[in-house]
Amino acid sequence: MGLIILFVNVILYFNCYGQENYRVRTVVFYNLENLFDIKNDSLVHDDDRTPTGKYNWTQEKYESKLNAVAKVLSEIGKDRTGTTPDIIGVCEVETKNVLLDLISTTTLKDYGYQIIHFNSPDERGIDVALLYKESSFLPIAFNSHRLLLFNEEGFRDYTRDQLVVTGIMDGEKLSFIVNHWPSRSGGEKRSRPNRIKAALLNKRIIDSIRRENPLAKIISMGDLNDDPRDASLKTVLRTKGKLKALDSLGLYNPMEKLYRQGLGTLAYRDRWNLFDQFLLTPSLVTANRKGLHYWQAHIFSPDYLMVQEGRYKGYPFRTYVGTTYQGGYADHFPVYLYLLKMVTD
Repeated sequence: MGLIILFVNVILYFNCYGQENYRVRTVVFYNLENLFDIKNDSLVHDDDRTPTGKYNWTQEKYESKLNAVAKVLSEIGKDRTGTTPDIIGVCEVETKNVLLDLISTTTLKDYGYQIIHFNSPDERGIDVALLYKESSFLPIAFNSHRLLLFNEEGFRDYTRDQLVVTGIMDGEKLSFIVNHWPSRSGGEKRSRPNRIKAALLNKRIIDSIRRENPLAKIISMGDLNDDPRDASLKTVLRTKGKLKALDSLGLYNPMEKLYRQGLGTLAYRDRWNLFDQFLLTPSLVTANRKGLHYWQAHIFSPDYLMVQEGRYKGYPFRTYVGTTYQGGYADHFPVYLYLLKMVTD
């Protein structure tokens, strides 16, 4: 057992640039496709996701989903680091309790994960959250920012908050923003203004952090319900998919390159979208290699996360299609990136 632990610790440090050694950190975002418990909560719109609801959501199905998600999370980045991710942003979770159940699964319970979560007013009863390893990240501040939306009749349209967590990783301050922007319900064009407003809120958050420190290292991640080339990203947040086009006020979007290659994280009517993204401040991609910096970003899509046959072959293997139980994982593929920090001792 001691040799196994030693081997894992050794492969956390590897040669990335010439003869220099780096510690690798893995950051993940995963839309968990309605991770609800089976209890009927009068404060949450969860009636359909109970044993007597239209989804017939039972304890057996709930535990199966927890174990399936835990399996996925435990494998992301493991080929590089030999261990589970350091930071995990998630969306479509009902309560903090479902996350406690998730990190208590046999697969994840020994990795020291902690949870940062706030209840949001979303009409579907779903929230965003951040999971982190105590051994990798020390939170020093966190808060939740409300996105105020109103429909055409002037009534409040309740949606998810944006979660901001700042902490210390490898001796440096790093901020994470976890997002789940408004959906395309009613059509992309009709719903676009809501995502523009979500992008504006995201920009205000980022700008407020940068006012205190223009070189702040920030990772905004989430299911944005827009692709990398849409206006919410390109116009509002001034994202760039190429480093040479990045200026000090913009954000680097490593997922844009993958999108140009035809890759995606979810599919609808034979078209792939890449809604799950990371947006990075320039200080993370242009930093001195001795400091904490971005290395690579990927979509995690092993065969077992895909439908294996039929019309939807290659699509994400979902928990439900409509109200029909499939027993899969989620309707999105997770995305992840690596951060590096030079090891000097």
